[in-house]
Amino acid sequence: MEFKEAKNKFVQTWGALGSQWGINKTMAQIHALLMVSKEPLSMEDIMEELQISRGNASMNIRALMDWGIVYKEFKQGERKEFFTAEKDLDELAIKIAKERSKREIKPALKVLKEVSTGVEEKSTEAKYFAEQTDKLYEFVLKTDNIIEKATEYKDNWLTKLLMKMMK
Repeated sequence: MEFKEAKNKFVQTWGALGSQWGINKTMAQIHALLMVSKEPLSMEDIMEELQISRGNASMNIRALMDWGIVYKEFKQGERKEFFTAEKDLDELAIKIAKERSKREIKPALKVLKEVSTGVEEKSTEAKYFAEQTDKLYEFVLKTDNIIEKATEYKDNWLTKLLMKMMK
């Protein structure tokens, strides 16, 4: 397989996986392209490579920057903006986990807490509903706490040691 074909296959596959991770296809494709590019790319480079409009590229780059996984880089003597992706895969995983917790898990926890404690009706069905949603709240809360602990590993000497051993 030639390099260009392999690169395109990777970018397309990463893009398809993106929708399963909670981001749109183009956003995932831009991330993939930047992640495997040795040098930072300009907006025009990204548009040309992916055959997307300036608005689409701009909107998705901004979203990736909001996630903290794409950065703006400046090249001396250039007026264009250049972009690069987080290359450290451990750091990438941490940032994605934290962002997904903030965008998905925390709002779900809020709703679960509200519905499990907010039902005033005392029927058998209402009690059962409150018990089940409370159990779900507790489970999701534990999961979120595990994610938080796992993403704090750089500050924890024991987790650092375990991560080194796993590599």
